[in-house]
Amino acid sequence: MKFPAILTALACAAPLAAHEYWIKPDKFFVAAGATVNLTLNVGEDFTGLVRPFNTEKVAALRHYSAAGVVDLFARVPAGPGFDTLPLALAKPGTHLIAEDSQPSTITLSPDKFLGYLNEDGLEFVAEARKAAKQENEPGRERYLRCVKTLIRVGDKSDATYAIRTGQRLEIVPQSDPFAARPGSRLAFTVFFDRQPLAGAQVRAWHHRDKIIVTLKGRSAADGTIAFDLPYAGPWMISLVHMIPIKDVPGYDWQSYWGNLTFAVPSP
Repeated sequence: MKFPAILTALACAAPLAAHEYWIKPDKFFVAAGATVNLTLNVGEDFTGLVRPFNTEKVAALRHYSAAGVVDLFARVPAGPGFDTLPLALAKPGTHLIAEDSQPSTITLSPDKFLGYLNEDGLEFVAEARKAAKQENEPGRERYLRCVKTLIRVGDKSDATYAIRTGQRLEIVPQSDPFAARPGSRLAFTVFFDRQPLAGAQVRAWHHRDKIIVTLKGRSAADGTIAFDLPYAGPWMISLVHMIPIKDVPGYDWQSYWGNLTFAVPSP
């Protein structure tokens, strides 16, 4: 079954807990040999604050290209860290940067947790809490981020966009985003534990004339979701998946936040 994508212009902020987290390159299209500056961002509506690269926040950082994979974690410092990671990109083609976060925890009041679950399409968690007579208990959650960005070097891209990084929650384009044009339909497959994830609420985000535009839908039985992307420029695809946990004292749910950023070329 296919779930339609719905276009929404956001007029108000999402609940406090529904912070997105993404990798933002200062450029999505660069010449061979150029340096791209990467930042980690957290916020709402594809607008956020920079968070530092440090080992307290970053658990893994890898660079994929047609030449292979390079582990960048050795470049992530302990301590305060730094806001920007410069990355020289010598070879033409598509480059993929993947980052996994260290786990964090949060406890929300029952009403705020329910609002967050409804906002991110996690109604099955609310139903499970109600069935267990826990709907009036605080929402105790541990969460991790699984994020990626795509960058094109030179005039041609390659199949690196489709690389499976093995992140626990992962968004993989079915075709080359850099070959898309405004109005193109672009399909993605969502994987959790390397298997297609059905029924997940997925969003696409874009800034347009100071308005935040979102497209929203749910993944089909085979984990696929497709959006008609009406505008050129940077896009972000995101979702949240949540499972119960029993091995972390004081917390009942484990969430994973998947994110992919890229840009649709101008005509």
